[in-house]
Amino acid sequence: MNTVSEILSKQELSKADIISLLSLTTKEDHDTLIKKAYSVKESCVGKKDYLRGLIEFSNQCKKNCFYCGIRAGNTKVNRYSISDEEIINVVDFAQKNKFTGIVLQSGEQNNIGFTKRITDLITKIKEVTNPEFRITLSLGEQSFETYKEWFDAGAQRYLLRIEASNETLYKKIHPVNDLHNYKTRLKCLENIQKAGYQTGTGVMIGLPFQTTEYLADDLLFIKKMGIDMVGMGPYLEHADTPLYKYNDMLLPLPERFNLSLRMIAILRIMMPFINIASTTALQSIMKMGRERGLKAGANVLMPNLTPGKYKSNYLLYENKPCIDEEADECLDCLANRVKMIGEEIVYNEYGDSEHFTKRKTIRKTEIFIHG
Repeated sequence: MNTVSEILSKQELSKADIISLLSLTTKEDHDTLIKKAYSVKESCVGKKDYLRGLIEFSNQCKKNCFYCGIRAGNTKVNRYSISDEEIINVVDFAQKNKFTGIVLQSGEQNNIGFTKRITDLITKIKEVTNPEFRITLSLGEQSFETYKEWFDAGAQRYLLRIEASNETLYKKIHPVNDLHNYKTRLKCLENIQKAGYQTGTGVMIGLPFQTTEYLADDLLFIKKMGIDMVGMGPYLEHADTPLYKYNDMLLPLPERFNLSLRMIAILRIMMPFINIASTTALQSIMKMGRERGLKAGANVLMPNLTPGKYKSNYLLYENKPCIDEEADECLDCLANRVKMIGEEIVYNEYGDSEHFTKRKTIRKTEIFIHG
């Protein structure tokens, strides 16, 4: 059997290699992997991190995903939808604090009224920002026409987490019906790329029924699809969800945390030029969790700029951190933490995925050559 160092010296990691790295049991081997990933980050994207200001503008959702606290079937949720005016105020705050982009996230809706509202909202944001200000959308499954309409209106990035790339596992964590269809999810990811977005996806790590082999396949799926940006983190349970009854199957939180770090690290090694977010879920387990994610190879942070009065109603999982803090408090704290680990938050760059830039260049070359 190859040692960790031998595996990490390879040009290309096989599925067996990935499984071996995910299965590391000693601190020494774990640290060796993390250090290797950080060296790849340092040489390929630098010791700098980008901010994306997150606005969770609505928790109204038509989906019933078994893991999610704001699922339609959870009647204990206090539903809300932030007005466009409040969103624009948050965008103004983001600009004043040197953000170069925001993320609009909500529960899933896909009706004509919602589509038009988002198109109009993108237009309004573009009117109060500079033309290059980045808008990332995380609004679930939509038609290709809707994705294209929002892209043409000015959105540049889209995040749609596959959550589990294995179809069998996907069906265990979602209702099996037309509204929660695995193949539809895949088609949406393809349509997002086709529409022109910097495309993001991600998975939950440590789910019930999940195997190490499934996680290895998740990483290979991300690479095969040519994803530009990834947000993945530990699965954290919510008591008001169907999946909660399988809590006895879960890894202890420290193990889920370290497994998530290894997933980030391996992906950084496999795809050196993509953007990887260090998720809030990491901080839910450990106070310096997001910073540990950065040291494992992540290079994006998404501080929550949602107005404080709404934050406690957007709980996808329990024990979500910082829901009692206003945005300016979070930013000061975050900047200090990043500085403590020897990195810097970059305020004067848009932080586009270098993988996306390279992918676009290759595509243009292919069109030029083949016509």
